[in-house]
Amino acid sequence: MANTRSAKKMVRKIARRTEVNTARRSRVRTYVRRVEEAIASGDKAAAEAALREAQPELMRAVTKGVMHKNTSARKISRLSARVKALA
Repeated sequence: MANTRSAKKMVRKIARRTEVNTARRSRVRTYVRRVEEAIASGDKAAAEAALREAQPELMRAVTKGVMHKNTSARKISRLSARVKALA
């Protein structure tokens, strides 16, 4: 357990940051899931629209430090390849 004042403060800061990051990660997963559901339904127009909404959300996660840049790029690349294959 934290003993010093600074250690106790860090525990509080980490708890707040963890809460924010969890919310951001959940938000990203929601957008990715919407794209995957549109792909599964076979609706190309809906899949493209969902992908256009998901891309900035994935990149925002990178700028906020929730996700690595390459992870985000890989997810976007794989999703767009799957959407393109719907034709």
